[in-house]
Amino acid sequence: MKIIGADERLNEPRGVKVLLIGLTGVGKTSQLRTLDPARVLFLDGEAGDLSVQDVPVDTIRIDDWQTARNIAVRIGGPNPSFAPTSCYSEAHYKAVGGTLENLDKYELIFVDSITAISRLSFRWAEQQPEARSERTGAKDLRGAYGLHGREMLMWLHQLQHVRAKHVIFVGILEKVSDDFGRFVEYRVQMEGAKVPREIGAIVDEVIVMEFLDFGKGPTRGFVCRPDNPWKFPAKDRSGKLDQTEPPHLGNLIVKILNRGNSTPET
Repeated sequence: MKIIGADERLNEPRGVKVLLIGLTGVGKTSQLRTLDPARVLFLDGEAGDLSVQDVPVDTIRIDDWQTARNIAVRIGGPNPSFAPTSCYSEAHYKAVGGTLENLDKYELIFVDSITAISRLSFRWAEQQPEARSERTGAKDLRGAYGLHGREMLMWLHQLQHVRAKHVIFVGILEKVSDDFGRFVEYRVQMEGAKVPREIGAIVDEVIVMEFLDFGKGPTRGFVCRPDNPWKFPAKDRSGKLDQTEPPHLGNLIVKILNRGNSTPET
């Protein structure tokens, strides 16, 4: 056990964990253009990078759940609380090659999208023994969703604890209505209900990107606080953001960290 002194804690490098959500086509992936591509690692989970195909950013494509877990442990390091045979343990970390090569080069991890990654997790969970009834062998969706929820939360926590790096989770925002077509809520589009319900407590910021109209016609913007008139599920743990902000992720991170003389990425 180590006591971290106040000065040491205040001088530690800090990364912001952001959930950036919005409707399909609003320009979430294009926010890569507001960042320094030399300092970004792009985790591409849905092959939807046409809008940024000319951005010179290092990329890892995630096509299955095992790859997603291996990348997470190589970025976040081993978790000593897990048993040696568990995912994210020291043994898992060493088996997949240890720390990701050139990890120090990257300041920000851009995950696009959490919606697609959740589908890989659920697809994997459906194939596990836990997703089958012990008595009949038939598919048990409750077991599959339960396993999927636990797996996704562990994966998110693994990336959340990368203290020195920014992590941006991009996701699709969906509008939920009841059987009579009446609006109920906005939520993150993901497989299952557990992770969308809990992800807001994992990240520092929930930023909704949307077309906003302040009387001069629709324009893209970020909604950053829960006290917004559109009932978007936004959240600002930093306390430094206005209700709406210009749609520039690089500048938003600078404002959250209050870096003083830092120059925003362009």
